Amino acid sequence: MDLILWRHAEAHPLREGESGYELDLARCLTSKGERQAQRMAQWLDQRLPETTRILVSPALRTQETAQALQRSFKTVPALHPPGSVEDLLAAARWPDSNEPVLVIGHQPTLGVAAARLLCGADQPWSVKKAAVWWLRHRTREGEVQVVLQAVQSAEFA
Repeated sequence: MDLILWRHAEAHPLREGESGYELDLARCLTSKGERQAQRMAQWLDQRLPETTRILVSPALRTQETAQALQRSFKTVPALHPPGSVEDLLAAARWPDSNEPVLVIGHQPTLGVAAARLLCGADQPWSVKKAAVWWLRHRTREGEVQVVLQAVQSAEFA
């Protein structure tokens, strides 16, 4: 199974004095974020199989990032910030999904998920805005492995 973790592109910060979950969910991409999302979407579109299931957080910034890919996607409320790694893995059906899964989500969940899958421990790994981490679950000679296929930032896409 391939699990592709894509962090949303750069979003506008909350204004000074603003706080709250609903306001955080409503933050949209900056113009730089829109360019980042487009560059990464082009890179992904060349590599993602047509059968890829795309799961997206309900936050506006992740929705806008997903729209850059111009493919159908499913909004998954459990992927909201600050969702849990358990919710992410359950939504993706890790490691048993029959198709690749692209998750467009948030820090710190994406970084902790990558750390857990690659080294077996929850670590606060940083996934850069608009970056993709592509993981593959496989069995080789009877041994279950998680392989890091690619890490790609929008700047180099």
